[in-house]
Amino acid sequence: MDFSYIDRNVELVREAIRDSACESGRDPDSVTLLAAIKSADVDEINYLHSLGITEVGENRVQQLLERYEKIKCEGLNIHFIGSLQTNKVKYIIDKVCLIHSLDSFKLAREIDRQAKKHSLVMNVLLEINSAREESKGGVLPEDAERLCLEVAGLENVRLCGFMTMAPKGSSREEYIKYFTLTRELGKGIWTDTLGREGEPIYSMGMSDSFRIAVECGSTMVRVGGGLFKK
Repeated sequence: MDFSYIDRNVELVREAIRDSACESGRDPDSVTLLAAIKSADVDEINYLHSLGITEVGENRVQQLLERYEKIKCEGLNIHFIGSLQTNKVKYIIDKVCLIHSLDSFKLAREIDRQAKKHSLVMNVLLEINSAREESKGGVLPEDAERLCLEVAGLENVRLCGFMTMAPKGSSREEYIKYFTLTRELGKGIWTDTLGREGEPIYSMGMSDSFRIAVECGSTMVRVGGGLFKK
């Protein structure tokens, strides 16, 4: 099977990440490329892994379950990046390494409960609705600090950083606004409220916005269509 389009796309995306990082005075190695695999098939995912892409993100619980056994999972880290209902947590808790879409204490408690059953600590990102879109998940910026403090009290949930989904098709100025808001809010919560050292994960930027997100401090970009277009 000819996967030359994936080779081409991966190189283009990696080059764009390097260029954006260098132009903003950052180390390109500080940015992780996460492949959003919603539109990919199993063969494409496995080929992508052979190119050294070790981080992939699933959007849907059912899709993750249907192809979990078919993906060559050894050395592959599966993230859950879509909206997550509490009644679906039990199906993925032992299959993913990081949940990007924590947006309520109810969900956090269920993640904690299910993780405890498997004797593990689940890594999570707090999803911030930086654009205040009614159709999107995520906690509003003014409620983020309180939720982080609540999550910090759970034994089997580990807060690792922050995620945002800027409205697709935003202008450059709008993207900068939403990404900067998330990073500055996250930085304040991480250091001042939680007293944590080091830098948290900032999962920001998708196929149409990852270059700008890198400029704004993103440490993880979620690229889907940009990797699999023919």
